[in-house]
Amino acid sequence: MRSRFGLAAVAALAAAGLVLTGCSGTGGGTSTAGSGTVDGKGKTLDVMIAANTLYSAEQQQWFKDVSDQFQKETGATVKFETFATANDELTKIQTSVLSGQGPDIYDLGTTFTPTAYSTGAFVKLTDAEWKKIGGRDRFVPATLGISGPDEKNEVGIPFLSRPFVMAYNKELLAAAGIDKPATTWDELAEQAKKLTSGDVHGMAIDYADSFNPWKFIWTMAMQQGNTILDVKSKKATIDDPAVKKAYQTYFGWLTDDKVVDPAAIGWKNAQALAAFANGKAAYLPMVTSTSQVTLDKSPVAGKYAYAVLPTVPPGATKLPSGGKAAATILSGDNMVVAKYSKNQDLAFALIKMLTSTENQVKYTKTFGDLPTNADAAKQIEQSNTLLPPVLEAGTKAYGTPFTGAWGDTQLALTNVVVQSIPALSAGKVSSSDLEAKLKAAQETAQNALTKSK
Repeated sequence: MRSRFGLAAVAALAAAGLVLTGCSGTGGGTSTAGSGTVDGKGKTLDVMIAANTLYSAEQQQWFKDVSDQFQKETGATVKFETFATANDELTKIQTSVLSGQGPDIYDLGTTFTPTAYSTGAFVKLTDAEWKKIGGRDRFVPATLGISGPDEKNEVGIPFLSRPFVMAYNKELLAAAGIDKPATTWDELAEQAKKLTSGDVHGMAIDYADSFNPWKFIWTMAMQQGNTILDVKSKKATIDDPAVKKAYQTYFGWLTDDKVVDPAAIGWKNAQALAAFANGKAAYLPMVTSTSQVTLDKSPVAGKYAYAVLPTVPPGATKLPSGGKAAATILSGDNMVVAKYSKNQDLAFALIKMLTSTENQVKYTKTFGDLPTNADAAKQIEQSNTLLPPVLEAGTKAYGTPFTGAWGDTQLALTNVVVQSIPALSAGKVSSSDLEAKLKAAQETAQNALTKSK
């Protein structure tokens, strides 16, 4: 059973972070005086990063290439550790902060940057730190949107940009007489019904994925004007009709509309992507440009395109008053440097190397994530005709609430789906059952928000 990053741990983690704030400076003792280089001979830099389940062999090669390049440049080696789930990610932060030792650098999903920030245990970026990595203006401005609560209080350095969109099979849509992809969630469901025939389904959904389900709920709720957490008033709003409607829509694609393969109850992202890649689904919602690496080598190569996810909520034909036309979360990866690290200068040197134009372009071509380096982003945009809708989605992105409570809230939203799997398997998630799960998630989120700084 996976460990749970509970409320007591959040409080302890924040407290430990406050203690650690006074335990180390922002140096690291690794600069070579007067040379502008960093001497890392004999040192090892520890980096924590998410395991890439889609491209694991490529990631292992990337680990080796990065370490080789960094050793050539500084004399230091790089050791990579990986986490597989959001629970793992939060637990590793917890144990490292509490013990005052662990990875020098964490590569965090943007939605966990607020949790890292709330601990006070990661280096706050001043002009000096930004200078070490080539300057703040090196980055695409939008990717800095969740580096901290404001420009003077940032800990996250943008590494990857990953706006969410939907992929669609152009041939299947044309055969069904559909001339353009849906722009509302209701329209998407109706198109999916027309596109479902035999063993081909209208949508591929990864109900068992550790990361994607909550994003559907957050997006639909935002479009109805519900931000899930109101940080100013310290109020959680999961027990709200907008959130219930979002879950009912998400589950209903399988149980009511029957536009999803029943096997999708057990699918993670890789299985949903495979179904689309093999022509067994017309739409693949909540996907990123990383999918292009797989799709361009699949039976649907040349037959698919990307589109912005619907920005009109379920049950509506236009955005309601107070709704936000959220096309995607502000998504990607930020790198943060631990205050307890004795190799901070080395850590910033590695981040500077990884966010260089050359390395960012190479990473995008290997894994599909978009660059945060502005020059690299221009190169990729000019060379890839599939990307305009992805870039458009990025301009319509909204950040998740910047609070240390978001980590527990995100897990609570996902847990509603996890706990509903047996009911989905039986054919229906009842209204009363869903309301009970939302009440539990509301309590978790509210407690986390109340205790947050």
